[in-house]
Amino acid sequence: FFFRFGRRFESPLLWQSIIMIITMLLMLKLCTEVRVSNELNIKRRSFAAADSKDEEIKAPPKRSYLDFDLNYFWHWSKFTDYVQCVLTFTGVTGYITYLWLDSSLFVETLGFLAVFTEAMLGVPQLYRNYQNRSTEGMSVKMVLMWTSGDTFKTVYFILNQAPFQFSICGLLQVFVDIAILLQVYLYSSYPQKPASHPVHTASAKAL
Repeated sequence: FFFRFGRRFESPLLWQSIIMIITMLLMLKLCTEVRVSNELNIKRRSFAAADSKDEEIKAPPKRSYLDFDLNYFWHWSKFTDYVQCVLTFTGVTGYITYLWLDSSLFVETLGFLAVFTEAMLGVPQLYRNYQNRSTEGMSVKMVLMWTSGDTFKTVYFILNQAPFQFSICGLLQVFVDIAILLQVYLYSSYPQKPASHPVHTASAKAL
């Protein structure tokens, strides 16, 4: 989104970015609600200043400027904490972009980092499939939609001579999608024993 201020590209790409941001926020809201409802640990984790309410300890609420623990980064208890983090990131990035808008090196780097981050969306799923030696529970239809959408998008980038960041990262995104589809084929045709994971003491105690 900020890349467009430094280097103009076609409006459909801008709208695609806005729709993607809104969609990801909605997915994040859903994931947060589901995870918190299944969580055994009821301690409140937050991004910004808030009254700390731990139901396990009957103590006066403590107020901190930033109830922030790197061990729990992006594992907060409420969707509003994620929104605050995203808004903070947007504000800081927007201000830096405003200061460096005249630098072509900064603008090109910003564009690459933005599109590269989007291209890596499928990598966590790819890595988890590799760890589990299985694609069970993953929506194959979703990956097929990813692949078809990313393919059409990349062809659009190339045909319309979009900034090179879009074309390169679009191709990378297609390769990641194809790699996930290959995992689906391999793990369904040649089932493997799931990789063993160490049992965490805290989890065992909670159970």
